[in-house]
Amino acid sequence: MCKVLKLARSGYYAWVKRKTSPRTQENDILSDQIREIHQASRQSYGSPRIHASLVAKGFQVGRQRVVRLMAKLGICARHKRKFKATTDSEHDLPIAQNVLSRDFTTTEPDRAWVADITYIWTSEGWLY
Repeated sequence: MCKVLKLARSGYYAWVKRKTSPRTQENDILSDQIREIHQASRQSYGSPRIHASLVAKGFQVGRQRVVRLMAKLGICARHKRKFKATTDSEHDLPIAQNVLSRDFTTTEPDRAWVADITYIWTSEGWLY
């Protein structure tokens, strides 16, 4: 491999034996802390909150570094969906009568049919 890359063998072995840089060691420690904070928050914290937590723990770190490490680790905040009401019961449309009155027993087949209301979003709004 050294011949192909035109490198000295001694340079390769020096690189293999070399200790990791202080910056890499700090990034490893920060990465562990970021994972821990993210898991403790049930994966809901993003970079601003994780950065604030790290600063509160005494780490001197910038937010962009936290963003970069989170991206490298594949960590992102999980967003909670907003509640959206899909039923509008305050309307003047006709409502069908409840003929069965929750009595679903019949004497003959094919006398009472029941179903659930389904709604689908269209360009005109919700269709029920």
